[in-house]
Amino acid sequence: MASITPLSQSQPLYEKTQFTLLKTPQNQFCSIPFSTFTQSSKLPLKKSRMVVVSATTAAEKSNKRYPGEAKGFVEEMRFVAMKLHTKDQSKEGEKEPEGQPMAKWEPSVEGYLKFLVDSKLVYDTLEKIMEKAPFPEYAEFRNTGLERSEGLAKDLEWFRQQGYAIPEPSSPGLNYARYLEELSEKDPQAFICHFYNTYFAHSAGGRMIGRKVAEKILDKKELEFYKWDGDLSQLLQNVREKLNKVAENWTREEKNHCLEETEKSFKFSGEILRLILS
Repeated sequence: MASITPLSQSQPLYEKTQFTLLKTPQNQFCSIPFSTFTQSSKLPLKKSRMVVVSATTAAEKSNKRYPGEAKGFVEEMRFVAMKLHTKDQSKEGEKEPEGQPMAKWEPSVEGYLKFLVDSKLVYDTLEKIMEKAPFPEYAEFRNTGLERSEGLAKDLEWFRQQGYAIPEPSSPGLNYARYLEELSEKDPQAFICHFYNTYFAHSAGGRMIGRKVAEKILDKKELEFYKWDGDLSQLLQNVREKLNKVAENWTREEKNHCLEETEKSFKFSGEILRLILS
């Protein structure tokens, strides 16, 4: 899991005049006196200038390229997510580090179990939502091979067999699961943001965290939570393609709304991650 960090404007009046201005090459347009333009359009000088500025601004906005856009929407999501990492976690990170670096963490088995239990609740929730599919596009993300609930169930059973008491889910996991359930019913773009960040972050930074914790308290045992059937890189690529395909049907505003949810995703996942040190 990752560390911590929404339409079209109505057409302006004098649409025909605006269209003519946009289509006219710049050198020709600049040679036309404003008096000639205002006489033909019967607009006061101030209003004609306003139409020019409005048209230029609209054109610039429509031509704006977003970081990663050329490679597909998943790359846009990745770009935003990486900016929310701390500088010591990634060279693309922009956040200042908070608290101790991972190398100095002192996790406990009890805290790690809280993390695993709350993580399982979140993955259970995500997988149930995909099965229910309140929005048709969710069905694209069933049985992707990235699912984690089954592996987590095996891990918790292993801890139980070692004599550890398995705790009940705590507030961080309960709050996130509740939020995901509510979001999935009314806001598919925002929900997909959480889906992406949860699964993709676990496949990268989450694995690193798992190794570090295992070295400190589990004698380097690799849990099922960090194992996938098949080639993980190919599983991720398959899901990237599905995400990009779904996002092709979104407006630019809907895409931006999805990206804006990234920080909230980091907030929820970060609260669960910190359970390791509790």
